[in-house]
Amino acid sequence: MTALYFEPGELPPEAEELRIEVREFLAEAMKTVSVEQKARNWTAWNPEFSQKLGEKGWIGITWPKEYGGAERSFLERYVVLEELLAAGAPVGFHWIADRQSGPLILRFGSEDQRKTILPGIIKGEVGFGIGMSEPNSGSDLASVRTKATKVDGGYLVNGSKIWTSGAHIANYLVALFRTSSSADDRHEGLTQFIVDMKDTDGIDVRPIHNMTGDHDFNQVFFEDAFIPDSMRIGQEGDGWMQVTTELAFERSGPERYLSSFPLVKEMVREAGQDPSERQAIGLGRMVARASTFREMSLSVSGMLEASKNPDVEAAVMKELGVGWEQKIPGIAHDLFGASPRLGGASDFETTQAYITQANVSFSLRGGTREIVRGIIARGLGMR
Repeated sequence: MTALYFEPGELPPEAEELRIEVREFLAEAMKTVSVEQKARNWTAWNPEFSQKLGEKGWIGITWPKEYGGAERSFLERYVVLEELLAAGAPVGFHWIADRQSGPLILRFGSEDQRKTILPGIIKGEVGFGIGMSEPNSGSDLASVRTKATKVDGGYLVNGSKIWTSGAHIANYLVALFRTSSSADDRHEGLTQFIVDMKDTDGIDVRPIHNMTGDHDFNQVFFEDAFIPDSMRIGQEGDGWMQVTTELAFERSGPERYLSSFPLVKEMVREAGQDPSERQAIGLGRMVARASTFREMSLSVSGMLEASKNPDVEAAVMKELGVGWEQKIPGIAHDLFGASPRLGGASDFETTQAYITQANVSFSLRGGTREIVRGIIARGLGMR
């Protein structure tokens, strides 16, 4: 069996200097952000806030300067993300683009795609969605049926995608379509495309409201939507290989243990300077867990900085992190006895209510826990 080892991470002085700068920025910028948006954290879409971050150079921070990036380290990027998430910053508009779509284009896209799209992401002006899941497919990503049929100059796309976050706001969608069929291997014949959501005929975006009443998810229908050859990512049939890389990007960040952190902060405020013994013990245990997950997440960033492949470590981080996050609302109720109420009398009640309703999804995004455990098992040579 392969050993699993999280190398101790250490932040360089320039990263800690950057942390101070980010905190100073957030102290001012977060004054106008609502409690509801803070609770939504990295799923809250606020294009104006993203543009402010773009002006600071904190989006695409590790990307090459020729596309507008800062060529800073993954550890410096980690610090920026950690501070944004801990503050409950509404970074959803650019989050997917910065975390996975941009790196995907950098690695597999054409030079024209890089020069055309990446600068807008870096400025916080371009948002992305991900078109992978399809109706009646569950987690079986290889069952993609949405077809991209080759025609002169491009492809005609027919079918639909579901659970597409931000498709009603995003400028682009990275979508996985079937360009050919294989009876032997369903992973063959899959190709990814960049879909212009603002200027493509034949696309219908229909909202899916979640149990909190929010409109984040969508179902996207394609009816003879024309996608030019220039928007294909890599070669036909490269889609499955690209997707597995893309999902590794998605699982590697500190959002896998900080999505519920706004509620942890509210619990500390609620306890005040004189918590009960039970509250002090409960909060102490939470801080100990958070510190452990932070070291694990920092280790993953250190591996990325060293050009290592942390796929298994990132999967372990996600599996443990989301499991812990989903327990936080229950811990809040046990320690403080408060019932979650949207629009409640206090920031604590409002934050608790939103995260209580939203956290059931934490173990689904980026792959269900069963899928992630399978990745871990394969990485450790157990299957």
